[in-house]
This record gives sequence, structure tokens and C-alpha cells, in this order.
Amino acid sequence: MLGCACEVCRSDDPRDRRTRSGALLELPEGRLLVDTPPELRVQLLRERVATLDGVWITHTHADHLHGIDDLRAFSAQRPLTMWVPEMHRAELHGRFPYIFDSSLAIQPGTTKPEIDVRPFRPLEPIPVLGAELVPLPVPHGVTTVFGFRAGTLGYVTDGKELPPRTLAALEGVRTLVLNALWWGHPHPTHFNVEEAVAAARAVGAERTYLVHMTHRVGHAALERDLPDGVLPAYDGLVVDA
Repeated sequence: MLGCACEVCRSDDPRDRRTRSGALLELPEGRLLVDTPPELRVQLLRERVATLDGVWITHTHADHLHGIDDLRAFSAQRPLTMWVPEMHRAELHGRFPYIFDSSLAIQPGTTKPEIDVRPFRPLEPIPVLGAELVPLPVPHGVTTVFGFRAGTLGYVTDGKELPPRTLAALEGVRTLVLNALWWGHPHPTHFNVEEAVAAARAVGAERTYLVHMTHRVGHAALERDLPDGVLPAYDGLVVDA
């Protein structure tokens, strides 16, 4: 946290050095990036990611989107396919017209991300890089965030609850990813840890990883205090789902 000197912000544990939330899936026909957070360039350099084959956008909040310009490095040879919630498509285009408005000419000698947008709708399965993904809507204040189910993996970020149809679509997943900010005080648009644990129990996955934590919780303490089957994620974690 900027300007903070709390125990977690001063921690020597590398698992407490968190950048904004994103993920990378290895699917049968390529790599799918989930969201484009502001630290995207740093994250992809850290993990030595040299190629991407597609991008899944969960929603248009800045902490999940404003690294989008760095996609230009992956679309020089061909446009990069981006799956976007239909309800968020207009806002995405309006936020970054230089990318999505073909009537805007760029200066000769410069580049921009070349994106092929594929809109999707809630709970309608779609083919993505050789896999079938089911878009999972979850409420996030006045907006809706779209996680997904991909086989035995369920991914839900920035949610406050799991609506009945989303919960049903997660039945049988083995690995679940859920957002959780902190212990105790409820947040209006995110799970706290207790709410995330309750949601994890409702889903019944073999293991649940918590993401999107704040500096109010340290990794080691979370690891110690969470119930069996619920684990804190960390930057660079690799999971076989």
C-alpha cells in the first residue's frame, strides 16, 4: 500500500509482495491471459511469458484493465483474441478508443494493440483455445464481474456473492479461485475472508485459493489460520488444476 509502513508492507516474505490480480491459463490450444492489470508488464517479464494466444476480461475496473496497452507486444504478427462480456464491451471501447475505434488513425511508425473482440454472455458456454469456458456472473457493487469455469477449474474474482446459477455452474470443480480482502469487516463489493470461506464450502472444491488480498492480511498468518482446503495464493503461484 502506498505510503504504508505496516507489518505486511514491510514484510521480508516475498509472498506478501502482491501486484494486482490476474492469471495465466495453459489451455489445449494456447495461453489465455485473465485480465490486464496495471503491473502486467512486470508480471509477464517476471514469469518469462513470451507469447499469448488470447485474453479474458472479467470487467472494466482499472485494477484489472489498465495494463492493456502492453498487449501490443503480443499482437505484432496477428490480432490477439479478447473475450469480453457483452455488457462491458461499450465501456471498454470508450475507455480505449485508440485501440478499438478503427476510424482513428495512428501516427506512422507507432503501434497499438491489435485486438479481435469476441463478446460473450452470462452462463453461455463458449470455445476458447481448445477448451469450453462457462462465463460466471457475480455481483460487484453496481457492476457484474465475469469469472469462468474451465473444466475442473472455477475462477471468480471481485465478487460479493455466488448467485444460485453461478453456484450451480461451479458444481464439481476441483480447484476454485476466489477473491477475499481481509478478515472481519464486510466490504460492499468484495468477499472478506470469512465470506470467501463460506462460499468455498458451498462450492465444495478440493482446494480453494484466495486472491485479491490487501495489506491487512499477511501470507503466513493466512496460511496458518485458514481451514483445511483453503489456501492463500501469491504472485507467481503455479497450480495444476
